[in-house]
Amino acid sequence: STTRIYYLSKRKPNAVLKIYDNYLRYRLHKLGVKLGFGIPINCAGPGLRIDHFGFVAINGKAKIGKNCHIYGDITIGQKSPDNDAAPIIGDNVVIGGGARIIGPVKIASNCMIGANAVVTHSFLEEGKNIAGVPAKVIN
Repeated sequence: STTRIYYLSKRKPNAVLKIYDNYLRYRLHKLGVKLGFGIPINCAGPGLRIDHFGFVAINGKAKIGKNCHIYGDITIGQKSPDNDAAPIIGDNVVIGGGARIIGPVKIASNCMIGANAVVTHSFLEEGKNIAGVPAKVIN
């Protein structure tokens, strides 16, 4: 995969790898524009799954656990440019289409976030279903 090669190319700096590094950055950018993804490197754990192409914006300071499942048209980011705090999402979380997770929130592992939910505060109990505007536990 392009991202895996990109990580490996960061190990030994030399002229050839620098050129290759720039090529991989360019390729990653072009794929992001084509598919509508804005996912920075090293913000998601292994096993991230995105089911639909479309607008997916993830802040570079956000942390997403392993085996998360994301549907299209989601935003995971900070509240304002002045506030650096970004969401921390646990393992095995499902994020429905159109969901917005904004600010310094923490989502526990094994949760499901419903479609079009707006999450602005933390949910620390595992295995909960979260939905609504503003988001709340529904089960």
